[in-house]
Order: sequence, then structure tokens, then C-alpha cells
Amino acid sequence: MKRSDFIKAAVTGAIGITMMDLKTFGNQLLNEKSTDRMPALFIGHGSPMNAIQHNKFTEALANAGKEIPRPKAILVVSAHWQTKGTFVSVAEKPETIYDFGGFPDELFRVKYPASGSPAFAAEAKNAVTLTIVQEDRYWGLDHGAWTILKHLYPQADIPVFEFSLDYTKPPEYHYKLAKELNVLRSKGVLIIGSGNIVHNLGMLNWRDPSAKFDWGVEFDTKVTNGLLTKNHGDLIHYEKMGRAAQLSVPTNEHYLPMLYAAALQQNNESLNFIYEGIEMGSISMRCFRVG
Repeated sequence: MKRSDFIKAAVTGAIGITMMDLKTFGNQLLNEKSTDRMPALFIGHGSPMNAIQHNKFTEALANAGKEIPRPKAILVVSAHWQTKGTFVSVAEKPETIYDFGGFPDELFRVKYPASGSPAFAAEAKNAVTLTIVQEDRYWGLDHGAWTILKHLYPQADIPVFEFSLDYTKPPEYHYKLAKELNVLRSKGVLIIGSGNIVHNLGMLNWRDPSAKFDWGVEFDTKVTNGLLTKNHGDLIHYEKMGRAAQLSVPTNEHYLPMLYAAALQQNNESLNFIYEGIEMGSISMRCFRVG
């Protein structure tokens, strides 16, 4: 019986509701896919230059943006906003932040003039019980946010706000915090983790953009398997994956946003990869969608 038919019958008294009926119906509600819940994304954002380039990666982002129901707002957990304590941005008009150097002037002329969302930022703040979330009125959109949003939503017509990474906390803390943010998805908020599963700038192969180091492939594969099997314990304790993990995650600010996206997956939700690849030997561009 469909949910709508069950409700109609129950209200009109056309059928008698037994405890078994209620149990079956309750299980159906838990297991069926919610049509109202927004998906969640993890984007391996890579170089800021992707903002002004047209390639397979940016094409994948553009396609993903077309396939996702239009969000009411977007929450980005970016590798590039690290803080002591946990903060949410409440700026009404977040500025485009150029938190990098040594790139062409063209990149510094790009603007992403999306509005902020103080109202949904307040919802995010109130959803978290794990810690005290503080408001930040000055943080804008760092390149972990705007360089990907430029392809996902090029019109910049959806409000955007960011959630910071407390660098003093372990991975398990971030995983638990992410689960508390899940309620926002049912309110029309698209949550995006933006980082890279493998991110070692010190080992980049500048001479060969298509290079792949064995340890990077190994770690990317192990994380992929953990995502597909929902073995999130291994993802949280990634350091146990040995030398490949040590080289792939020398510092974890780019890895943690992936944990946020993984934690948002519900039991009844699929996880699909929307892009994969390794660049310059030590940057995984893997991206996935939850729901």
C-alpha cells in the first residue's frame, strides 16, 4: 500500500489500524527515500584555476548542478576556513575571498556575488548541540566555495554561507557534528563539503598533470571502498591506513570536509561518484553525491 493510500484510508476509517499496520507503515517511512530531503555533495576542488577553466571536472560540476533540485540555500564546509572553535558565517553579502597567490590576474577578477543567508545560518547554529557555534559576520566565500559554485550555480542566485573547521578537534568530532547538520537538508539546504581526499602539495608532480603516485591511488581506493560499504569507522580513523594515509593526508583540513559529506548519508540513501581522477600525482579530484 502506498503511503498516501494508507493515510487516506486511516483518516476516513475505511480500514482498521492495527499495531502491525502502524509498525509496517512506520518502517516504510524510515526506509523510503525522502523526496523533500536535499542531496549532499563532496567536491574535490583542486586548483583555484578550475574557476576559469573548462574541463571534464568543471563539466561534471555543471551537470551536477542541473540534476539537483534547486536549494533554498547552500552551506559549504570548506578546507579553507579553519578556526579555533566552531563558527558559522552570517554575512548578508559575503565577499569573494582570494585566499591564494601566484595565479593570473584573470582569476582575481572573478566575482561570485551570491547573497548570504543569516536565517539559515541561525538554523545551522541551533541544530548543533555538540559545541557552541559562534557567529562570524566578516568571513566571505573562500576559494573552496566560490570556485566550485561558479560551475554548480553560475548565476550566483542562491544564498550561500559557510561553516568553519575547528582545527583543534579530531576527525570523530567533525563526523558527529556533521550528523547534527543533517536536519538542514530537510529544510531545503544543500550541504557541500569542499576539500580533497588526497592532498599533498609538497609532492606535486609539476611536470606531469596526469601523474599518479601509487600511494595516492591506494589511499583514494581505500576511501572509496569505505564510502561504498559505509565503513565510516575506517574513514574516521584514516591514519590506520598506513603510509598511504600519511602521504595522502599530511594535514587533514582537506580530508575533513569529505567526512562531513559521508556523515550526512542516511541508511536509505545512495552514494554516487560524479567525478574521479588524480592530478599531478598527489591531488584526488574525486567528488560524490549523497541522496
